[in-house]
Amino acid sequence: MKLERLLSIIILLLNRRMVQAKELAERFEVSVRTIYRDIEAINVAGIPVVTYQGNNGGIGLAEGYRLDRNVLTNDELAAIVTALRSISTSYGNEQHLRLMEKINSVIPPAYSEEFRHMTSRVLIDYSPWDGNERLQPKLQQLKEAVDSCHIAEFTYSNAKGEVSHRIVEPHMLIMKGKQWYLKAYCQEKEQFRLFKLKRMKELEIADGRIFIRRELPKQDRSADQSPTESSQATEFVLRFRAESRYLAEEWFGIEELSPVDDGSWQVKKAYPEDEWLYSFILSLGHHAEVLEPPHLREIIASRAEQVAKMYRSGHLT
Repeated sequence: MKLERLLSIIILLLNRRMVQAKELAERFEVSVRTIYRDIEAINVAGIPVVTYQGNNGGIGLAEGYRLDRNVLTNDELAAIVTALRSISTSYGNEQHLRLMEKINSVIPPAYSEEFRHMTSRVLIDYSPWDGNERLQPKLQQLKEAVDSCHIAEFTYSNAKGEVSHRIVEPHMLIMKGKQWYLKAYCQEKEQFRLFKLKRMKELEIADGRIFIRRELPKQDRSADQSPTESSQATEFVLRFRAESRYLAEEWFGIEELSPVDDGSWQVKKAYPEDEWLYSFILSLGHHAEVLEPPHLREIIASRAEQVAKMYRSGHLT
């Protein structure tokens, strides 16, 4: 507790010209005498704390040792806090919380209420509806592996359902489409690959195995590639019923819809052709029909027949 109190006092002194010992004592629920002992400990650590005498006196840092809050405007600070709060919905850690506390501590008291409103107007919530408690430990493990350049091993199931053991050099964590991915150099494939965290199990970080970070190829330096291991995309056309327009808008956006004379709506997209795409189209049920390409239409029709047969027979086939 003492260490936390010392750090909190330092943060306050960095961002306020002067603080009275009585205020610090009340804030941390200790005696004024304890606060002065803390100040002495901070001085011994090499941080120059001075006392100002008089009615308006108090405790402060020596000139030139204080954070200049004018480097950023209040609006810019609010934008940082908003971004941190949004990131923390899916990937929160103590560093984010401490940084938000530091920023809040430099806001003038007269502006604090307005600042609170500014940082509460927008929240981008990346967390899934069913929570991400199981994902957090995996994220933390991989983040530490990325930072320390440690080899990671795990069992992985790809989009085709194929299971393999992977030994990788973790490079970065990526969130895209509300899903977390690991960009890593796969020692088996001898190239950078993208792995979905939800498909990993039996994750282990090898403490004694450290790698030298490789230069990431230019084409791999963004998250704009397909999240599947295959970068081949199939262009397809879906037709939605007139009354199912809301569903098309929900998945693809209003701008992607093209009206048809009979009142229906068409969407043309290009996605990697894999189990996810087949399952997605089937999940649309009777609301949408595949028009092109013919082979995709046949695959969906065949799988729909299998589903119907299963329900009619009353058991899995």
